[in-house]
Amino acid sequence: MPLHHKDKEWSELKSESSWRIFKIMSEFVEGFETLNNVGPCVSIFGSARTHPDHPHYQMAVAVAEGLVKAGYGIITGGGPGAMEAGNRGAKNAKGKSVGLGITLPHEQRVNDFVDLDKIINHKYFFVRKVMFVKYAQAFVFMPGGFGTLDELFECLTLVQTRKISQVPMVLMGVSFWTGMLQWMKDIVLDQEHNINPNDLDMLYLTDDVEDAVNYVNAFYKQGLGELQPNF
Repeated sequence: MPLHHKDKEWSELKSESSWRIFKIMSEFVEGFETLNNVGPCVSIFGSARTHPDHPHYQMAVAVAEGLVKAGYGIITGGGPGAMEAGNRGAKNAKGKSVGLGITLPHEQRVNDFVDLDKIINHKYFFVRKVMFVKYAQAFVFMPGGFGTLDELFECLTLVQTRKISQVPMVLMGVSFWTGMLQWMKDIVLDQEHNINPNDLDMLYLTDDVEDAVNYVNAFYKQGLGELQPNF
C-alpha cells in the first residue's frame, strides 16, 4: 500500500481517538454520579471462575455479610464467581451492593445480586479501576487470576507512591496467597531490595472472616484513616 494511503488511515485513527475522549468522560461522569452518595464501601476482588460450591465463594459471601453489618457497602466487578459472592453477601445482609460491570467476550452480564440503581457498565478497564479505588475504604482480595493480581498490585502501588491514602488491604485465603507473599519477602525484598520492609505491612492475610472485618474496623477506630472517597 502506498505510504500516503497509510498516512490517511493514521489521520482518521487520530481523529477517532480524539472523539473517544468523550466516551471516556461519560464513563467517569456516570460512575461519579452513581457512587458519590453510596457511602463507605469495601471493594471485593476475586476470580470470575469461582463456583458457588467452592469454599472461597462461601468465604466471600460471609466476609461481605460481615462488612455490611459493620456499616459498609460492597463494590465488586459485578460478574460471576467471587464477585457474585460479594454481591450476594451484601444482599443477604440488606446492604448496598454495587456492580462495576465490564464488556468482555466471556463476561458481560451483571449478576443478580447487584442493586439495580448501582449497576455501572464499563468499556474501559482503567475507568473501572478508578471507581474500585476512589469509593472504597478498604480492599478485600479473594483468590483470583490475572485480573485480581493486576488489581492487587495496582492498589499496592497507589498506596506505596501515596497517590491514594492508606486503607486496609486484606488477603483472604492463606493457602492461596502465602507463596506469593514469601516470594515477595525472599526475592523482591531480601534479594533484590526492590521494596521496603514496611511495604509488606500493607497486606493482612487471614482465613477468618471475623478477623478480616475486625481488621478493617480497627483501622478506622484507631484513627488511621477517614471514611470518605479516596484521592
